[in-house]
Order: sequence, then structure tokens, then C-alpha cells
Amino acid sequence: MSTLIEIKNLKVHFTQRQSGHFFRKKEVLRAVDGVSFKIERGETLGLVGESGCGKTTLGRALIRLIKPTEGQVLFHINNSTINITELNPKELRRSWRNMQMVFQDPYSSLNPRMTVKEIIGEPLLVNGLARGKELTKQVMNIAERCGLNVHQLSRYPHAFSGGQRQRISIARALVMYPEFIVCDEPVSSLDVSIQAQILNLLTDLQKELGLTYLLIAHDLCAVSYACKQVAVMYFGRIVEMARTEELYYAPRHPYTEALMSAIPSDDPELTMQPVFLKGEPPNPSNTPAGCSFHNRCHYADGDRCSIERPELQEISPGHLVACHFAERLSLKGAQKHSAAAPDDLKGNDKKRHKIVKKEL
Repeated sequence: MSTLIEIKNLKVHFTQRQSGHFFRKKEVLRAVDGVSFKIERGETLGLVGESGCGKTTLGRALIRLIKPTEGQVLFHINNSTINITELNPKELRRSWRNMQMVFQDPYSSLNPRMTVKEIIGEPLLVNGLARGKELTKQVMNIAERCGLNVHQLSRYPHAFSGGQRQRISIARALVMYPEFIVCDEPVSSLDVSIQAQILNLLTDLQKELGLTYLLIAHDLCAVSYACKQVAVMYFGRIVEMARTEELYYAPRHPYTEALMSAIPSDDPELTMQPVFLKGEPPNPSNTPAGCSFHNRCHYADGDRCSIERPELQEISPGHLVACHFAERLSLKGAQKHSAAAPDDLKGNDKKRHKIVKKEL
């Protein structure tokens, strides 16, 4: 399987001005601070982490909705490699035909003054790809694939429910048939009963059209259902990345352990003790020395962790962790009875999907 997106040392920093006693001083907020990973063609990479860790900023930087401060985003397509970070506006618009985004809020991301047909067809019209009857034909085709009623395309967004609006957003993103889509928490604002429908729609469209997703979410159950590989982000950096089964049932980073302990068990006879983190996340404009997680970590070594920042390293095939003690720690996974034997879960989707059945 070939690589579609390759991110190298990506950084997104914002400059903030704050008033001092005698002058205005500048502070640098490190929203994304040196992220590197790959996304294979036709796969879905899940990106999880608590609010404010930089997930959305990273997703927008990948398709240049936000210009990165440093680093590279390499897009391997048509036997060539394009560095998204170096494109001029004209070249970037051309590249956006192959990269799109589904936004979190289906209510504010749709223009209330445009009909559904106009919303879905706008990318085709702006890029000069279709007009008239051909545009109508393509809009109806993708709307039908996304589960929309083609007889209601003349209506405005306010006439649709949240789930239907998100289907409109997905149809708009797919109308030019891109290869890569960033899904920024596409189900977080929807009812639980609708979330499964949208996730199933994304999965079906991926199989049908050969799509590649970056799925940003804070709902670990949804990520487990839709993704084969997951990256955990904390304070602007990737702290762990592995295939879903390994990361959920045998985490190797203390922050991942805390996230997994919050997943409810589907077995009422099992009780998972939550791992409570001490303290608060550090200030992004005042990066601490050493490991950014050391002030909340139960396993931190005061001397090493507070001075030396751990790099993301591969401790086993396909399993990357940024922790000095990843190979010696014994951490709890999502469910007690599964944490000890992640190898038994290979290819067993039923056990992996048990996490989401109760939620979805």
C-alpha cells in the first residue's frame, strides 16, 4: 500500500500580543509543534486528544486552510509529489480539487442563503468543471450517493436536520471526487442515533470511491469503529501512534492510558478504574522544558522527564511512542480482559467494534 500524505516536522505557531506595563509584548502560541506521520492511500487515520491540543489546527494545516509556520506536507498523486506548503494561490486552488474538508458544525458550515443544489455544486462552478445540465447531473449523482433526496435539492439548509446537513457537507466535499478528506469531528454535534449513520456513510463511500481520511475526533468509540490506525495528540505533538487494536488495548504512553480508561465497558461485570490526571495542561504560549506531559504523569522521573523531551520512536513494528519509559511501563487498556492480549485481536473486527455498540 502506497503513501498518499506525508507530514514532516509540521509546525503551526500563532503570535499573540499582550499588554505589559510599559509596552506590548509578543507571545508565541505553539498550536502544532513538530508533527510527523504518514497516511496510506485508502486508509483512515484517527486523530484523538483533548480539546485544545491542536487537532483541528493540524487538520486545516494539511490542506493549507492555515499556512504552516514550518515543515512539509507532501501529497503523492499522479506519480508526482506536491509540497502543499510551497504552493502559490493558483496552484493551491488546483490542488484543492484533490483535498477537501468536512467541518464539525453542519449548521454554520453551510450558507443559509444558498439552496442545497447551489451548495453542493459550488465547487464545480468555481473551478470551471461543470455548468448547466452537466452540473445538475453531477450534483444529483453525488447527493444520491450520500443518501439525500434529489427532489429536495431546491430547499435551503434550514429545512434539514443536523444529520441531513452533514450529508450535504459530505456531498459538497465529494462532488469533485477528491482523494483525501479531512473530517473534523463530523459526528460530534449530532445525536448518538445519527452518528452511526454518518460513520457508516463515510466508510461506504471510502470503499466505493477509494477515499483516504484523516478523522479528527474526541469520541474514542467512533474512532475505534472507523479507523484502523490512531494517533494521539497532546500539547501540539503526537505522543503515540499505532493500529487501533494495539493502541486501545495495550497503550504505551501514560496519556493514552488515561484516555482509554474513560471508555465505558460493554460488560456490566467489569469495572474499569479511571486514570485521573493531576494538574492542568501547560500553557501553549509557555512551552515547558522536557516532556510536556511530565507535570501530569504518574510515572514521570523528575530529573529526566522535566529536562529531556522524548522523541517519537518506534518501539515495535508500526507502534510509535514519545515516552522515555515506554518499553518498561505496564499500562491499562480500554478493557481489562482485552488489554493483556492485543495480538489475539488481529483481524477480529467484532471485538474491536464492541466498544462502539453501546454508544452507537
